[in-house]
Amino acid sequence: MQQAIAILDSGVGGLTVVKEVMRQLPQEKIIYFGDTARAPYGPRNAEEVKLFTTQIVEYLIHFNPKMIVIACNTATAVALEHIRTLVSVPVIGVITPGARAAIKTTRSGKVGVIGTEGTIRSGAYEKALRMISPQLEIESLACPDLVTIVENGIFSGDRAHNIVERSLQPLVDCPIDCLILGCTHYPFLIDEISDVMGPNVALISSAEETAREISTVLYHNNALASSNSEPVHHFFCSGEPVIFKKITEAWLKDHIYGKPVVWQVPKFGEN
Repeated sequence: MQQAIAILDSGVGGLTVVKEVMRQLPQEKIIYFGDTARAPYGPRNAEEVKLFTTQIVEYLIHFNPKMIVIACNTATAVALEHIRTLVSVPVIGVITPGARAAIKTTRSGKVGVIGTEGTIRSGAYEKALRMISPQLEIESLACPDLVTIVENGIFSGDRAHNIVERSLQPLVDCPIDCLILGCTHYPFLIDEISDVMGPNVALISSAEETAREISTVLYHNNALASSNSEPVHHFFCSGEPVIFKKITEAWLKDHIYGKPVVWQVPKFGEN
């Protein structure tokens, strides 16, 4: 039986990572868990986020995954190292890949970071960026309202644009040349964010770089999928399943349309 890559997030944001993994590694089976009942994680304290992340990992480990991906910046910031002590499989977060992509992209050395309150408060991106490139100038901004509209399936239109514009206003006149979307929900709004920030600011989503890291780790562990059969993906959410399924199907489109998919609303401790 093919082992899966387990990917978790506070809600639907981690689907941006799922989409990129499906594009780069189409033979891999994915088990996705969106903790929609307790989203967003950003306003919560670090211990609460660590507890929720641990509960999800303890649930997912029953499915015998070959890797766990914490596709939530807030959870990566506060729980990544803790989760690594709990499991024997590789655990990957989204912050370091995103930081590496920004360093490759910036020409001026002036980088912006937007994220949830928890991610920005943790300083995780600043630490990751300066660990590689200490001379960078970094402007960070919490944009909690963006998660809320994405979780409600609002990605475009006047309401989305107005909220994005209001949220990003403090960064518009900053002399940055790239902006890290430090929350996996934000790529859902990439068109609106691009419109507000303008053509001279490159937008950095960690999803593509995270998928590359997943591929590299699996390759070095000789764990890439070898089966030619079509993988059956599993999608779990802890809250209302209707909007979760609607957003998932809309975002992943051709990657899952007409293909076998399992949808579940789990209870912790059961598989």
